[in-house]
Amino acid sequence: MLRQVEAGTLRIAYRELGEPGGWPVLLLHGFPYDAHSYDEVAPRLAARGARVVIPWLRGCGPTRFLSLDTPRSGQQAALGGDLLALMDALDIPRAVLAGYDWGGRAACIVSALWPERVAGLLTGDGYNIQDIATAAEPRAPEMEHRDWYQYYLHGARGAAGLAAHRHEFCKLLWRLWSPEWRFDEATFARSAHAFDNPDFVAVVVHSYRHRFGLVEGDPALEEIEHRLAARPSIGVPAISLDGGADGVSRPGGSAADARHFTGPFQHRAIPHVGHNLPQEAPAAFAEAVLELAEPKSA
Repeated sequence: MLRQVEAGTLRIAYRELGEPGGWPVLLLHGFPYDAHSYDEVAPRLAARGARVVIPWLRGCGPTRFLSLDTPRSGQQAALGGDLLALMDALDIPRAVLAGYDWGGRAACIVSALWPERVAGLLTGDGYNIQDIATAAEPRAPEMEHRDWYQYYLHGARGAAGLAAHRHEFCKLLWRLWSPEWRFDEATFARSAHAFDNPDFVAVVVHSYRHRFGLVEGDPALEEIEHRLAARPSIGVPAISLDGGADGVSRPGGSAADARHFTGPFQHRAIPHVGHNLPQEAPAAFAEAVLELAEPKSA
């Protein structure tokens, strides 16, 4: 069921499954995807007693800004702040957080800065809080090649290209990032509607410019960004998933991120799966969430 709630600077659209009194879990999609990434995960969790909340992130789908004056920021602090505001608006004091890409970043941020609100964390690609201070340092050519789309969006031509060809751009990323996933046109079309949000281009472009220190952030989020610059550790129980065929994330996955996790931590790689973890491997994703919600020691 599609619902909406005012949370912070947004009217956030979300789907909800399961009993209202169930154990809460928030499922957070990445870029360039949407809430349909969890179409096969959510019913599995609801069947095990979960109250499942799946929001559309800022700039995506039916989610809208409440004011024309709010900066259309895509910075990491905005994603984390939106998630915390949504939990407050829905009166969810503590939940399991699960996400990948932008959604995984939001989940990591709340887990690091507000751990009392998190029962467990499932993150795609490990500790993905951005290190903006070192973003200008060159990396290995293989990784620079994978990030071509980010550099494209740094200039006016890239922003115009995304505005003119948003569906084609996003479908290309789907193919490149999940080379073994044979999605059909209907599957892509279900998510592509989310990219028609009037703020999609502005939020995406700002995200890929801010993370490299090329533009200023929203002044209202400066305190959160300052805390994130310290690269805070994550102490809640956490599982990191990597797709073995991920075409954009680091080769070898996120195993090296273990130093950022000070609580119980597991790293797993799923062979033949790309970047869109919950849609490509729904059973494995759901099982990891259930392990966090139903620990064996309970």
